[in-house]
Amino acid sequence: MLTGRPHAKRPPFSERGGRLRGLIDLATGRYPAFLFGASLGRLLPVFHLHEEAPDWLEPRFRHLAENGYQTVGADQLAAYVKNGVSPGPRRVALTFDDARASLWTAAAPLLRKYGLTAITFAIPARLLDAEQLRPTMDDGVRQPNAVDQSDNPFVTWQELRALRASGTIDVQAHTLTHAAIFCSDRPVGFVTPDFHPGHLLNWPLLTPPDVPPRFLGPGALGAPLYVRRSRMSDGRRFMVEPSIAEKAQTYVAEHGGTEFFARPHWQAELQQVIPGRHGAFETADQQRRAIEDELDRCHTELSARLGSDAVRHLALPWGIAGTVTQAALKRSRYETAYREEMFGRQGVRPGDDPYRLMRLNGKFIECLPGRGRQYFFSRL
Repeated sequence: MLTGRPHAKRPPFSERGGRLRGLIDLATGRYPAFLFGASLGRLLPVFHLHEEAPDWLEPRFRHLAENGYQTVGADQLAAYVKNGVSPGPRRVALTFDDARASLWTAAAPLLRKYGLTAITFAIPARLLDAEQLRPTMDDGVRQPNAVDQSDNPFVTWQELRALRASGTIDVQAHTLTHAAIFCSDRPVGFVTPDFHPGHLLNWPLLTPPDVPPRFLGPGALGAPLYVRRSRMSDGRRFMVEPSIAEKAQTYVAEHGGTEFFARPHWQAELQQVIPGRHGAFETADQQRRAIEDELDRCHTELSARLGSDAVRHLALPWGIAGTVTQAALKRSRYETAYREEMFGRQGVRPGDDPYRLMRLNGKFIECLPGRGRQYFFSRL
């Protein structure tokens, strides 16, 4: 890993979530006062969502509509932050990261039902073309849960263009690949049958720059795992020699596949198969260029595919932005960026740093003032 700790087994605390981080956020006043019964004041809440079940989304959208809230887009947020131009009272923003398939099938129909709009932060390298649009809730399709298990868990380019053209969704950027990278030079584990990295956006990047991205998934049994951090962090990428993972996977396949991991000393065996260091760290210049490429190519491809010059805003994957990324943003074509930051206040106000804007978990939508209001501790 970077910062003089090449053998660290975890990312820095500032890049991790969990119960302790939540307690620190609460103790340091990171949550806005309206969650505890106060008014909004000059705060404009920006709510952060990913892929939520329709039955979870609908009561929150209903709370907004029944209490007279209206939604704003990314340009209005930027004008409020940079120039103090208020969009009016009872304004909020709804943001959906990743442009997942449920944005098309469930969220957008519900937004239309309640007269709302949202911003999505899309990842162009993850989107595919398709011959036809998928059916939605408007067509009588009801999504039973929040997780899309299809071969294409994101909206298609055709669907993204249709969402934008409808006026329901403001499309902005979420970097080119939303990549996790290896940032330590010694394995901290191996891909086993119990390896569950979660959503495929958590799978680490394998390929070098300038080639189509390929990611390490749960099927690569035996492949070594290293500390993972966001490409947009200050973690210097450790470029693993491709032959190393192939050698480990071949060994596992030839020695029983999934049954290999029932052996009492399987880890020691794999460590003997791939001893020593397995690659090299990128240079500081390579890191800077890779981060700039993520930002620039994302903007270029989204703008070209949408036929629009309206892509001016960015959300950082996992909310992480290191010092290299922060410097690159100020040289980029983006006007604002959303991130997570320890001790930062969640919500947007005039005068905030436009490249350090903070959002609030969508589970707190019903804490907004109005009829049927909930409070912080009931939403945990």
